[in-house]
Amino acid sequence: MRIGLLVCLVASISLALHSTFATRSKLFPLPERSAAAAKVSPRNSAPTNLSHIVFGIGASVHTWHDRNRYTLQWWDPNATRGFVWLDGEPVNNTVSLPYRVSEDWTGFKYSSSQAAVRIARIVLETFRLGLPNVRWFVMGDDDTVFFADNLVSVLASYDHNQMYYIGGNSESVEQDVMHSYDMAFGGGGFAISYPLAALLANVLDGCLDRYYLFYGSDQRVWACLSEIGVPLTVQRGFHQLDIRGDPYGFLAAHPLAPLVSLHHLDYLHPMFPNQTQFDSLKSLMRAYRVDPRRLLQQCFCYDTKRKWTISIAWGYTLQIYPFMVPTKDLQRPMQTFKTWRSWSNGPFTFNTRPVSPDPCQQPVIYFLDRVEKVGESGSLTSYVRFVNKKGQKCGKQEYKSAMSVQRVMVSSMKTDTNYWKKASVRQCCEIMDHGNINNGIMKIRIRKCRPWETVTI
Repeated sequence: MRIGLLVCLVASISLALHSTFATRSKLFPLPERSAAAAKVSPRNSAPTNLSHIVFGIGASVHTWHDRNRYTLQWWDPNATRGFVWLDGEPVNNTVSLPYRVSEDWTGFKYSSSQAAVRIARIVLETFRLGLPNVRWFVMGDDDTVFFADNLVSVLASYDHNQMYYIGGNSESVEQDVMHSYDMAFGGGGFAISYPLAALLANVLDGCLDRYYLFYGSDQRVWACLSEIGVPLTVQRGFHQLDIRGDPYGFLAAHPLAPLVSLHHLDYLHPMFPNQTQFDSLKSLMRAYRVDPRRLLQQCFCYDTKRKWTISIAWGYTLQIYPFMVPTKDLQRPMQTFKTWRSWSNGPFTFNTRPVSPDPCQQPVIYFLDRVEKVGESGSLTSYVRFVNKKGQKCGKQEYKSAMSVQRVMVSSMKTDTNYWKKASVRQCCEIMDHGNINNGIMKIRIRKCRPWETVTI
């Protein structure tokens, strides 16, 4: 009798538990699996390449006419996927790249910038297009310059099946304090992995109204991602360029990371002297196309006989100091620029060193003149001395000796596609021909540092 009652009791409990969890309770409903989440790309172990990335470029009919030249410099019509997102139909079909007109965004709340709502929704609208074989969604502005091969190198080092939000901060502390250190600044661009985009697309519209007091689209996206619980993964090659004045010092001492993007170029002095900013960009892109992963990478060498220090930012500039400078100082940018908002001398999110008013304490500067491939795996760059007609000249003999170098030829091997998958180590350089300078030309070779080698004064 007791055994029969016990069996009935166990059966009743089992039936109750089955009814509770096998069907969705009206009191405690389980969340529906979103259609977006169900579309997550299948796992694929093949290396990430450019075809796995979809770009969403925030633009407007008004700005595109003047800014499209920047996008056209890096967008490869045969390889790049994505769209320019506009606020209306362009007149006379003036957009040569694939474009879309944003959905109606005027019903959302805003305080200062209604356009920021539209741009924030680009990631959602791009995701909803349902493009196949997508691993990453990359957002940027119409004046953002992406270095796509380096972007691929960065994203390929992350598991696209996980939820990632990747980008960079502002260079000016005042901007990071005003907005957030935890936010990827949108002008420098940011990347969102497919699984994260799937969740974000589900919640973004409802989230935007909660953060209507924010100024920018990037801040709105960051706030919504914080509700999902995904933090920013900072990559030092995304550059908002929230600086004013001359970007030379920043670019000449680029961090040991692949150059992924540049922004705000129209607000800065030209990168190369005696060129417009757009021509400067074309000069930089010529070097990029020869050896993308080496662009702006810094290396140092010493001429111990003459007591010279040489710093190379490959594909851009070379400096000769007629005195010895330790590497810890060379890797700090010379402060040729000011902060974005207040035009102050700092602070920045990196250390800087002042430009000495004494011309004898300043380097002799050379700028890229030519770049060419050498065979299948080499390159040769040429840097010509810049003659600054303004300011004082140094009359010391050791400085005049350095000024006698009119051109520096730099040879190197092309960096392989796995270069940035390894631990970051700065390469070395050495002066060729026993340091002889013939007809005003110095020759230098960049190479891997030997196992026992250090760059020491």
